[in-house]
Amino acid sequence: MASGAKVDFEPTGEPLAGGAAAVEEGLEDAIERGVSQLLSLQASEGYWVGELEADTTLESDYIFYLHVLGKADPDRIRKLANYIRQRQLSDGGWNIYPGGPSELNATVKAYLALRLAGDAPDSPGLELARLSIHALGGLEATNSYTRFYLALVGAVGWEMVPAVPPELMLLPDWFALNIYQMSSWTRAIVIPLAILYARKPRWSLPVRVDELFSDPSRKTRAFEWNRPLLSWRNFFLALDRASKLYERLPWKPFRRRALRQAREWLLEHLERSDGLGTIYPAMMNAVFALVALGHSPDDPLTAREIGHLARYEIEEDDTIRVQPCTSPVWDTAIAMVALEEAGLPADHPALVSAGRWLLEKQILGPGDWQRKNRDAEPGGWAFEFQNDFYPDVDDSAFVLMALGRVDYPDPVRMEQAVRRGLSWLLSMQNRDGGWGAFDRDNDGRFLTYVPFADHNAMIDPSTADVTARVVECLGRFGWPPSHAVIQRALAFLERDQCPDGSWYGRWGVNHVYGTGGVLRALEIVRLRAEENSQRAVAWLRAVQNPDGGFGESIASYYNAGLKAKGRSTPSQTAWGLIGLLAGSEHTDPNVRRAVAYLLGQQNPDGSWEEQEFTGTGFPCVFYLKYQLYRNYFPLYALARYRNLVLSAVPYQGLAFAPKDFEHPNGHRESR
Repeated sequence: MASGAKVDFEPTGEPLAGGAAAVEEGLEDAIERGVSQLLSLQASEGYWVGELEADTTLESDYIFYLHVLGKADPDRIRKLANYIRQRQLSDGGWNIYPGGPSELNATVKAYLALRLAGDAPDSPGLELARLSIHALGGLEATNSYTRFYLALVGAVGWEMVPAVPPELMLLPDWFALNIYQMSSWTRAIVIPLAILYARKPRWSLPVRVDELFSDPSRKTRAFEWNRPLLSWRNFFLALDRASKLYERLPWKPFRRRALRQAREWLLEHLERSDGLGTIYPAMMNAVFALVALGHSPDDPLTAREIGHLARYEIEEDDTIRVQPCTSPVWDTAIAMVALEEAGLPADHPALVSAGRWLLEKQILGPGDWQRKNRDAEPGGWAFEFQNDFYPDVDDSAFVLMALGRVDYPDPVRMEQAVRRGLSWLLSMQNRDGGWGAFDRDNDGRFLTYVPFADHNAMIDPSTADVTARVVECLGRFGWPPSHAVIQRALAFLERDQCPDGSWYGRWGVNHVYGTGGVLRALEIVRLRAEENSQRAVAWLRAVQNPDGGFGESIASYYNAGLKAKGRSTPSQTAWGLIGLLAGSEHTDPNVRRAVAYLLGQQNPDGSWEEQEFTGTGFPCVFYLKYQLYRNYFPLYALARYRNLVLSAVPYQGLAFAPKDFEHPNGHRESR
């Protein structure tokens, strides 16, 4: 079937006469073109990495950051501002995902950035933006991080900012409120902010934004009490106010020690990484903290960290946009799995080269995860090029699945790496049977009521998508569903399933992502016929779009009524198809319709187009567009379908029986 060809369907979902044949006809060609296209994107070092696109808060913050550092090169600022202006909505605001409504914090940040870029407050664009900000609640309704940055330059008073005292560093691990009870990304964002909160640098900018307050009487007011009075929210608000009273004391007995520990933590975590946490906000905060501690922007340490962040810039067409981080390990692992499913020989140079690169990226040094997992040996992988303190479960599981099917020329090294990686993965299982992303048992939900927890990602609990990835990984290495580790995981997945049969997607948009991933895991461990699997398949069939594809708007994170509703996209269609293939037969009309959609949408060069964001950073706060999702997930789904049609058995690769891991370091076999 030629690219762009259309396959029509009967009301029953069956292809019209000749339609089924048309679907089969172009399948091999589509897979071959998809393989060629993906191979063409591989770097000479062996990895794949696609651009990560986010909203304009990154460019807005970057303009602010460059002004604070005294590095606001006019041409650079102009190009960043051009990018921001191009994304202003008709109502004057800026959104945080394509097609979404104006969002207050993104709009306030864009307004300030454009003022710093030279736009007059009475210019048409900023006049409209100001009206939008007032309609959204004004500057006084912004979140804690927006307020914090504004307080750094005197645009709002510190009384509007939640307390982030460095004394948090002194709280012991057993105490309920300590830095290691926070998610890893929150920790990396907050510890530099604690330094800044203590130092309260008096930086200044050439503009103010007082006109953004909807009610000028609220300029000095912080957060409102909740009802009922007895609640975690009010407890933390009371603690916040007590902290601010402490802040006014002329003598703070623990401040010097706390600041010293915060500084030592920061400096330690800047090593073995391409910036703190290798994520944009933490890296920016770290540079600010270094300056507040007395390091000039030109100091070698500060300059190195500034350079790490500068590498996230992408200049194009008189604009500069900024990535939030990079995803080479993630992209490489998924690309490899897709190519392996597509039939690339296990000893193909592309797979061997990628395998070698991933082996070199295995993290064998210490990290924050050890605070709650003290006995395990390192062995995981991070998301980025170098982020050794923060290996994560999702990446590690995908990497292990990719490496397990490579015919590597040094099998001893490969086996050792995989064995060590599996041991680490097993050690990270939570007490509830699931897996989170970066830490074990990081699930203190009361912390989500802390005033600076309004980024909606204060903790890192078990999630269905990450748990499913680990179950799939273990199943690929030969673990049976009867094993205690998998039994605990399956029990978690059963509890986490929504009443309609779907699963929530934490790291991808959204229930289509979660459901497709869990179904694939259940298939791998031979549980496709179970009742919870079939309920999920029925849900996928019910939400499939008339064009055969699957789509789900980011709005589903805010409104459950929008679950699995949205324009069809290649990546989400691939996830839906993977789920259908895992729980039903390849002859299912819904399967054929999804296959036809992907075939019909493929470009002549083997790629697919996708404008929507289908990746999730922090639900309801921050979203991502992975540029390679639109290519490697559809390729994998089509190849999976082809293999089922032909009853093909791909190269199986390594296998490790559970008995090999009865007592690995850190693996809690009985809990």
